[in-house]
Amino acid sequence: MKPFTKHTGVVAAMDRANVDTDQIIPKQFLKRIERSGFGQFLFFDWRFHEDGSPNANFELNLPRNASASILVARRNFGSGSSREHAVWAIDDYGIRCVIAPSFADIFYNNCFKNGTLPIQLSEEQVEALFQRHAANPQYTLTVDLENCTVNDGNGFEATFQIEPFRRHCLLHGLDDISLTLENESMISAFEAAHPALA
Repeated sequence: MKPFTKHTGVVAAMDRANVDTDQIIPKQFLKRIERSGFGQFLFFDWRFHEDGSPNANFELNLPRNASASILVARRNFGSGSSREHAVWAIDDYGIRCVIAPSFADIFYNNCFKNGTLPIQLSEEQVEALFQRHAANPQYTLTVDLENCTVNDGNGFEATFQIEPFRRHCLLHGLDDISLTLENESMISAFEAAHPALA
C-alpha cells in the first residue's frame, strides 16, 4: 500500500450528498478479481451517457478537474453496500483523498485499508471549500497527514482528527497483510516449534 504523508493536488468538487457505492462503482463491474483496473468505471453511470460518450456536465469530466486527486463531497459519502471495490475504483482513478462532512462507516474503514485518506470536516468548512473551488479555475489543496491539516495556501486551513493507529498505518503504507508481516519472524519461529501434523 502506498504511504500517505503529505499530498498537494487539484480538487474536484462533487456537490452531492449520500453518494452511494453503487454509483461509485456500479455492480456490473464487480466481476474482476484483482484490485486494479476499476478506475475506468468510477462513477460510470454519471460519467457516461447510455451510448458510452462522456457526460460533459459531470464533475470529473470538466476540464478543470481532469487531473484531480482530491475529491470534496457532501455528507454521508460512500453509503449503500459494503463493496470494497468502491475504494479500489477511487484509488485506481488517482484520487488520494476524499473530504466530506461524514462518511458511511464501512466505506470509511475500507479507505484506510487501501491507502485512501478520508477526511471529515464540518459542514461549514466543506461549504467554504466549495465556494473557494467555484472561485478558482484550478483549485488545489495540501493535505498533511503528519500534522493533520488541510490548507490551500490562500487563507483556508483546517485541522482534522484521525485515530492514531489508522494514521500510523497510512503514514507507513501498512495494510492488514503488511501489519501481519511485521511479525513474520515470530510467526516463522512458532511454525518451526509447532510442525504441522502429517
